[in-house]
Amino acid sequence: MLTLSGFIIWLVFFDHNDIFLQMNRSSELRELRKSKAYYAQQIEIVKKDLSELQNNPASIERAAREKYLMKKDNEDLYVFEEK
Repeated sequence: MLTLSGFIIWLVFFDHNDIFLQMNRSSELRELRKSKAYYAQQIEIVKKDLSELQNNPASIERAAREKYLMKKDNEDLYVFEEK
């Protein structure tokens, strides 16, 4: 009984892969899985936007106007910046 309790104490506290290290690794794994799900969702959004830009000329014009402030020759462009 004494040997078994000593072995359990050794595994819980003194081993290279003790219980505290395992808990830290488990929480890190949960965080990595959350970030993986987030980035997979972002990849799907970007793929959808890319597909739309490749197939729809109106979306290309919209993106050029919004991101690069491009305009047609007969237009005036006013930019309002929020503080």
